[in-house]
Parts: sequence; C-alpha cells; structure tokens
Amino acid sequence: MSASQTSTGSVLTEPGRSGSLIEVFRRRYLLSLVVRKEVGIRYRGSALGWLWSYVKPLVQFAVFFVALGVFLGLNKSIDNYPIYLLAGITAITFFNEAFSNGTRSLVDNAALIKKIYLPREMFPVASTLVAAINTVPQIAVIIVIALFFGWAPTVLSIAALLLGLVIIALLATGLGMLFGSINVTFRDAQSFVEIITMMSVWASPVMYQWEMVRNEVPEWLFVLYRLNPLTSAVELFHYGLWYRMGSATAEPIPDLWGYAGYAFVFSVVLLIVGQFVFRRLEGRFAQDL
Repeated sequence: MSASQTSTGSVLTEPGRSGSLIEVFRRRYLLSLVVRKEVGIRYRGSALGWLWSYVKPLVQFAVFFVALGVFLGLNKSIDNYPIYLLAGITAITFFNEAFSNGTRSLVDNAALIKKIYLPREMFPVASTLVAAINTVPQIAVIIVIALFFGWAPTVLSIAALLLGLVIIALLATGLGMLFGSINVTFRDAQSFVEIITMMSVWASPVMYQWEMVRNEVPEWLFVLYRLNPLTSAVELFHYGLWYRMGSATAEPIPDLWGYAGYAFVFSVVLLIVGQFVFRRLEGRFAQDL
C-alpha cells in the first residue's frame, strides 16, 4: 500500500511518491523557482539571451517561406501567406518545445531528483510553462504585424487563439509526462519523440491549407487528419490570427469547433493517462537515473 494511518491519525506516505498535478500547483512558489532555473540555464553564457527565442522560429519561417511561398508559389495561392505561416509555426513550435523538453526534463534534472523530494511532475509542467513564456511574445509580434495588414480581432478570434494555446499546453504536458517517465528507463523514448516532432510540422496545416489534404485523400483519411489534435490547434491559431484579415477565399476547416472540442477532451484524457503512467513509474526514477 502506498499510504497507511498511524495510531495518532496521521497519514504515512510511501517515500518518493508524489501526489498529483494538483500538488504541483499547490507549490506554486517552488514551481516558479524551477521555471526560473530552466530559463536561466537555457540562456546562461548567451550574448543574445531571450532573442534566441525568436531567432530559430524566424529562421524556420524564412526557410519555409522561400521554399514553399516563393519557389512553390504558395505565397500567390494563399492570401497573406506570411501571417498564415507565422501563426502555424508559432503553434507547432510551442508544442514541439514543450513536448521535447518535457520528455528530457526528468533526465536533465536527475541530480535534483536524487537529492531532495519534490513533486516530479513539476519538471514536465515547468517545461510547458517555459515554452509558453517563449511563445506569448511571439504571438504578440504576429498580432502587431497582423494589425498592420488589416487584422480585425473579435471575441471569437481571441477565444480561438486561447483555446488553441490550452489544447497544445494540455497535450504537450500529458505527452511530456508519458514519454518523460518512460525515458528515465528507456532512453529510446527521446529519439521516438524527435520523430514525432519532426512529423508534427507536416501532419497539420502549418505550411499548407487543409483543402490540399481534402482534395488528395479519401474522406475517411481526411477525418483522421482532422482528429489530429494539432490540426485543430493550428487551425484555431489561423482562425484567431489569419481568417479575420479579409481573405475572400479562406474558410476554416469543416466543423472546426466540433473537432476543437474533441481535441480539448482528448488532450485532457491524455493528461490523465500521462499522470497515471508517471505515478506508476516514478518509484524507479531515483534508481534508474
């Protein structure tokens, strides 16, 4: 049994076993310290510091814009293609960063885990928060650019953007806990995650429009494409930052809000599954690390 009660009524808990994600947010001050540590380590000894949070996405944007927008002509076929591309890249970069860092978070903090007790879920959660800290300024930059090109925000577009952020955060945290706990014993998990993040850029409408998929695949495969939570999240970013720019031909993916609701529920379920697997494996963390 993981817990028992003494004659005085106090509860004894098995050493090394944490409570749950609720315990992580009960210790918000400790969580903030872990987030500050992760941010400090990332930019330690760096001359550019926070600017590196923008350099990689901007370079990625430039490469894709030249390759797809200029060479393949998407800049002509998709209205305001730079905004479309920036919105999609920002969404997928948030997911990839949170997921990848969450998977490595336990191994990277092995010395701390073996020395003191703290809720181990704190490390994947901190990875998602650090990724969010890097993403929010990028969204602000896109908003400024979009306003310059005639973006007209509405309550629904802001809600879509926020829902997209929530879906990605829940999805990345759940996957980070799931693969992070497995990665402690089997480091192959980290390589598998690299494959997933590489595929995520192409498995959702980041650089192309969803119509290109609908026109080339059977209906059942297009349904599976829409069931991908990242497809809904990226399209919510597009809805929030791009669809309100007066494009005459752009339409949201069919039943966007229905699939977005499914993506939210799926992400919550995956978070619960990730927490369950995490708690089952965490008893071996100190030994395997």
